[in-house]
Amino acid sequence: MSDNPISLTQPPEGYADWLADLKGRIHTAQQRATLAVNRELVLLYWQIGRDILARQAAQGWGAKVIERLAQDLRAAFPDMKGFSPRNLKYMRAFAEAWPDAEFVQQAAAQLPWGHNLVLLDRLNTQAERRWYTAKAIQHNWSRNILVMQIETRLLERNGTAVTNFDASLPKPQSDLARESLKDPYRFDFLGLSDDAQEREIEHALVKHVTEFLLELGAGFAFVGRQVLLDVGGDEFFIDLLFYHLKLRCYVVIEIKGGKFKPEHLGQLGFYLTAVDRQVKSEHDNPSIGLLLCKSKNKVVAEYALGDKTQPMGIAEYKLLASLPAELQTSLPSIEQIERELAGDENTSTGEEAE
Repeated sequence: MSDNPISLTQPPEGYADWLADLKGRIHTAQQRATLAVNRELVLLYWQIGRDILARQAAQGWGAKVIERLAQDLRAAFPDMKGFSPRNLKYMRAFAEAWPDAEFVQQAAAQLPWGHNLVLLDRLNTQAERRWYTAKAIQHNWSRNILVMQIETRLLERNGTAVTNFDASLPKPQSDLARESLKDPYRFDFLGLSDDAQEREIEHALVKHVTEFLLELGAGFAFVGRQVLLDVGGDEFFIDLLFYHLKLRCYVVIEIKGGKFKPEHLGQLGFYLTAVDRQVKSEHDNPSIGLLLCKSKNKVVAEYALGDKTQPMGIAEYKLLASLPAELQTSLPSIEQIERELAGDENTSTGEEAE
């Protein structure tokens, strides 16, 4: 027996670090176990769906076989959820949508069953499903966030802003920068009318910065609003300043309440120069500018960027009044998004279609 028993109130030196390390390893093991269980469950569902498809095609079994199968499987596995007729039909649809076993194993099975049902229900083509599958895995989207991204048509908006990145940035940074912007940006979560002024929009974006960051996309970190720049004794204020962790550069965002005008880029370029000289470190890449306007003529925007050497993008923003009615009613509330980001939503991989 040790002569130096451990005190419950005074742990020995190094104990706290060891405990923190153990907690981290246990948490990681729990996550891996959950992912492994989910993967096996999704693969099982795909195999069942493939079998249903094959037997119905080869032997001419009708839809009633699913009702019979659901009854027999539930009787055989009374403690296991997932064998309702509806879920069996989803398994068949899942196998039909993904005939490629390799893709199911490497991608689809990384998502919970509920995510895969969202992809089946809300998207029509395999190309769309593949794109959202990859993004959901890359950014670890919850099911509610996946639904929101589909409903706000992220695929159609992603990488569509008018930019000069190909001419002003080296590859592959130019490609990553282009994919980091979208057009239009959806600011429906602000609850503002379509005639809201620039400062009103700016204030609301900062007030709801969590939702704003979600709309901007992965990699953006908020630095400040109305950031002061002292140039030759004169004071200037940037609307919004962000830092992009993947691009490793500052992103200056200016908001204009009306239609895009070429002279807007002069102000944005001035701010980029000031940030590069006063804020950027030697390890940062050149700053990027994003001009958000209520509307724009794409041809005029392209012409205006034609002779600019600083990396800039031009995109529109859309407020609630400009969203289609069906999207206004189907988007999650701010409270739902906040709960989602806080991890309070149920992300279990159990029965999703019961």
